[in-house]
Amino acid sequence: MPTDCIPFKDIHYFSSLICDYIDQKPELKPFYNRFPKLENFEDQIKEKSDFKGMSKAHRQVLASVLEQQYKSVTTSEATQLNISLLKESNTFTVTTGHQLNLFTGPLYFLYKIVSTINLTKELKTTYPDQHFVPVYWMATEDHDFDEINYFNFKGKKVQWNREDGGAVGPFSTAGLEDVFELYAKELGVGKAADELRDLFSEAYLKHETLADATRYLANALFAELGLVIIDANHSDLKRAFIPYIKQDILSQVSAQEVSKTNTLLSQIPDTDYNIQVNPRAINLFYLSENSRERIVLEHDRYSVINTQKTFTKDEILEEIEAFPERFSPNVIMRPLYQEVILPNLCYIGGGGELAYWLQLKDYFKAAQVPFPMLLLRNSVLIKTKQQAKKLEKLNISNRDLFYKRDTFINKRVRSISNIEIDFSSQKKFLQEQFKEMYTLAAQTDASFLGAVKAQERKQIKGLEHLEKRLLKAQKKKLADQVLRMTELKDQLFPNQSLQERIVNFSELYLEFGDQLIPQLVLNLQPLKQEFLILNL
Repeated sequence: MPTDCIPFKDIHYFSSLICDYIDQKPELKPFYNRFPKLENFEDQIKEKSDFKGMSKAHRQVLASVLEQQYKSVTTSEATQLNISLLKESNTFTVTTGHQLNLFTGPLYFLYKIVSTINLTKELKTTYPDQHFVPVYWMATEDHDFDEINYFNFKGKKVQWNREDGGAVGPFSTAGLEDVFELYAKELGVGKAADELRDLFSEAYLKHETLADATRYLANALFAELGLVIIDANHSDLKRAFIPYIKQDILSQVSAQEVSKTNTLLSQIPDTDYNIQVNPRAINLFYLSENSRERIVLEHDRYSVINTQKTFTKDEILEEIEAFPERFSPNVIMRPLYQEVILPNLCYIGGGGELAYWLQLKDYFKAAQVPFPMLLLRNSVLIKTKQQAKKLEKLNISNRDLFYKRDTFINKRVRSISNIEIDFSSQKKFLQEQFKEMYTLAAQTDASFLGAVKAQERKQIKGLEHLEKRLLKAQKKKLADQVLRMTELKDQLFPNQSLQERIVNFSELYLEFGDQLIPQLVLNLQPLKQEFLILNL
């Protein structure tokens, strides 16, 4: 199985913050706990073991909730065993999280979960006395429906249109019959197409809520590998989070700590790091049927915006104690909630996710909760055998593919052209000639310098214009080859973006069938922090 790896910083699709984190730049060390190396997990295990919140009683509650959530799910012995193992003090998790995207959304859903599963395997080999459980955290409390209500298939958008409102987990799957009918027609014929039709139908037409449908789907894809899927929107789990909910309501600790960290990040010299998220005074929502709205403090009363609901201080504390499930953490507090209820060692996420996790370490310290290791998920470009053969025939390297479209075409045209289209030597010669002119001007009249500079700029621009015209002419002459190169580039980088951010897994499933996920499991190495190019 031919593969190639390219450093993330060399493909220009990842932020400088993430590239610097992978390179372990010293300036970023204050913003994370331990870098994800196998040898560093020993201390992470000890720190999480010492966390008082991870008591035997809490582990029992966690396992009990998962057993309830899996009651109507037929799953593997491996997953059942992993749920049971969570009761034991020597069991730890590796976690990834994802929105409830329709039919998994983009390809990287698979890469996140396979990265998580493969890391638990590596940890078990290195630390055989402990157990390691891969966890997929469903973002059931998210309310950004427009981000999850579609997936891309063969250049078309398969979309679910329904009224928005509230957390997406409880959304009824009613109306997805129409989506299924459209998608089923697009799939065509064949064994893989039939399997995809069955998978979509079983998940979305035979389960009442989006959370249940997503659990079924992820379980169907990964159960044999021991994946545990959790919906943390549960009163028993929220009860363990009550002290932290109250802390945020009363003291606004998250806002204070994250704001300080944001200032420190923005002040690191010679960087252009973007602050991913900015905290609010209170980083909690209030959940009710068809509603998830922010809680704000106004005139000594706690109000739920866009509603008539308000509380005094005592009333909201009573509400938290009685109904903790009504309080939903936002993007700032969700990571803390995860680490409070799971015996977690490492969070695996995309670049955007890790960017906001790097803003949270001091908040975790203030809350006295161990900060997990942060690992960038595997990223993959998958090529078919046919695509690989065409690229080889055109002498296009894997690194060439990652250039932006215009740069890619220009570079390839220069490479295959039978004439030189690089005027760098002519520009250099011209600049050398003008050095003598500058010397002469300085000896005669200094006011002559401006005229010399203007003439140099004019002639350099003239050469650049001629170079562009020559390149354009060669593109026209080599139009057939340019078309073939461009078509391949567009297939592998749809919408001029990474394949994994656009394409749904079902496109590749049609090509590779039930070997797609086993091949990912075989080839993805989560601790090898490079971009993988995989020929299947």
